[in-house]
Amino acid sequence: MFRLRPLRSTRSFSTHSRQPHSRQRLVATTAVVAASVLVYAGLKHKPIHNDSLPPTNSFKPEYNPEKPKGPRPNWEDTLNTLVWGSNSSQKLLPGDSKTDSIRSPTTAKWLDNVALRDLALHSQYAVCVDVRGDVYQWGQGVDPSPILKGQNIVQIQPTDKRIYALSRSGKIYALDADLSRHSSSEPASTKRLNSPWWSTGWIWGEEVVGSFQEIIPRTQLSWGEKFISISAGKDHLLGLTSSGRAFAHPINSNANAYGQLGFRKFDVPDISSPQSKERNPVELVPKSVKDPYAKASPFRRRNSDTEETAEKNHAAVTFPFCPNIFEIPSLQGIKLSQLVAGGRSSFALTSTGRVLGWGANEYGQIGLGDNVTLDTITVPTEVILWRMAQGAQTKCLNVSAGGDLTCFTVERTTQADTPRSSSTIELLLSGNGQYGSLGNNLYTNTQGNPIRARNVSNLTEYDDETNSLRPIAPHSISVSPTGHVLLTLSSNSGRDLLAWGRNYNSELGNGKRAGLAVPTTLADADGERFLLQRKRAKEVLDLQGVVWKRGVEVEQKAVAGYDSSAVFWKVST
Repeated sequence: MFRLRPLRSTRSFSTHSRQPHSRQRLVATTAVVAASVLVYAGLKHKPIHNDSLPPTNSFKPEYNPEKPKGPRPNWEDTLNTLVWGSNSSQKLLPGDSKTDSIRSPTTAKWLDNVALRDLALHSQYAVCVDVRGDVYQWGQGVDPSPILKGQNIVQIQPTDKRIYALSRSGKIYALDADLSRHSSSEPASTKRLNSPWWSTGWIWGEEVVGSFQEIIPRTQLSWGEKFISISAGKDHLLGLTSSGRAFAHPINSNANAYGQLGFRKFDVPDISSPQSKERNPVELVPKSVKDPYAKASPFRRRNSDTEETAEKNHAAVTFPFCPNIFEIPSLQGIKLSQLVAGGRSSFALTSTGRVLGWGANEYGQIGLGDNVTLDTITVPTEVILWRMAQGAQTKCLNVSAGGDLTCFTVERTTQADTPRSSSTIELLLSGNGQYGSLGNNLYTNTQGNPIRARNVSNLTEYDDETNSLRPIAPHSISVSPTGHVLLTLSSNSGRDLLAWGRNYNSELGNGKRAGLAVPTTLADADGERFLLQRKRAKEVLDLQGVVWKRGVEVEQKAVAGYDSSAVFWKVST
């Protein structure tokens, strides 16, 4: 842009000229130079002057994988959602079929100034909850479309066939995850669904009422008790109530293949007579119990337990969609603060900071130690997290799981000679670390003994208020089903975003495709530390583009999905 300083210099120089003709020539030359500068500046930068009208057609930048990935995470007053990783199913950038992989954090322009309650990235689709509590889904060839409205949803959990949603009132709903239903022009309230599982509890007369099924607890909840969180694995769903009770829901016939449900027997409504209240018993026996010789040599197996017979017996256990969620018998009477589902395993964190785990354990993902070689744990078993810290009081603060990997956030407190005790925070991981997901700079297929992650454990900072050191703790952890981890580390200087693990589709966001075996800080578009922000937004939009509220407190949250990652603005619920 043209500035006045060069003109002052030229004018000062012209006052020293004694000849009138020289002064005229100098003024003329100055005018030509000034005009040239203005023309050049206008061609290159296209400034808008105070006396100019705004352009009629404002330019909106589009995604280009060859250009730098701006804007920044905290770009001025705009709420930008950043995405990276696999876009083969168009779950990161809807409608962009040309971009299969996004190597660095890139702005999803269609989510500008939009804050969400929750966001999940599945293998073939993405689903989110906007600020009004409505659920939207999109994916291959499908633009973001509402699939559930008016139920005030606060959390979602995606699976292959269904999407589970938790409302603020504590109700759990199941929705069809099939993207092909969006192509139908028939209204959702009258659309017939041919999938067998829709036939139970979905029909009134012969028409579907709405597009969801409420999952009702088989055991009656006490007065004022409600579900406060849900967590879905590949084939099972866990639900935690406000009283600390644990419930499990079978998604399909594989829901208890590794004992991850915590029980074998339950019942489902009799679909042969939908109007009756009769129920049919179902028993899902874990594979290791049904066929204990499955991994033995052929001569060790009984004739009746051949592989073909075992497969037929397992396939014979089929049942329609179950509209109920059941309390886990072995956890009755134990008050829980967290209930988490891995891919094929389950974890319960008690109110006293102890962890119980059960389900698949062939990679050691339950964390029972290297001496436990069982691939299936059918009974909730305590995970010992104080092996490496004898003499210190150990308390688990948080459990995060995904796929075949488990993260335990542990606080260790030692009582010193002084009245003041010292504590540190460690991140321990167990399970499949072949992609470097354990964060210990090693690539280990099986890790049964929870091992400390580097760069994020035993960190401390000075606290001005107490004039002492305090531990730096993870603010949030997201574990993807495919093997990478996103961790937000909270300190006095901000919330750093770190990533490690698998990176086949650039899901770590570092511009490369090589995995990382230690937690590594991500960089923003300027090459600076990727710090997640908290602020008061001027205005927040819903997914219809309508202003929801102004002056709302929002914060950025990182989520790791199938071969992909995202950082979105989350509004407090």
